[in-house]
Amino acid sequence: MAAVKELLRAEADGTLSFGDYTLGSKTKLDGFAFQGDQYKVKTFSEITKLEKNGMFVYESVPGTAVENFKANAELVSFVVSGDQDAQFTLELEADSEYIVYMDGVNVGDMKTNLSGKLSVSAELESGKSVEVKIVKK
Repeated sequence: MAAVKELLRAEADGTLSFGDYTLGSKTKLDGFAFQGDQYKVKTFSEITKLEKNGMFVYESVPGTAVENFKANAELVSFVVSGDQDAQFTLELEADSEYIVYMDGVNVGDMKTNLSGKLSVSAELESGKSVEVKIVKK
């Protein structure tokens, strides 16, 4: 999977794609309008971060490319790629339990902390992507 060269784009299926882990310096795109909300992305080789209406949504260390990102109260799903293993953090409902799936495999139940953050590690390598699905219990 390739990096998202536009930094942030709306897909025909109503999802978002963002992030370019191939960049050598921090690059950002602010004020991207999508479905009535304003998005901001910051991305480069060391980090990728997405905000919605000024609020945290997604962050990965190191940087990643995320395609077909969609989120609602019950489900977050996306496809992630990068050059190396990454940890991503999502903003979800505080103090709640979720089931995490990677490439269709249940990798376990996880609980968000009091601020609603959920951190997951993904084994990534160049040319390979991982499908992530996080379902509220």
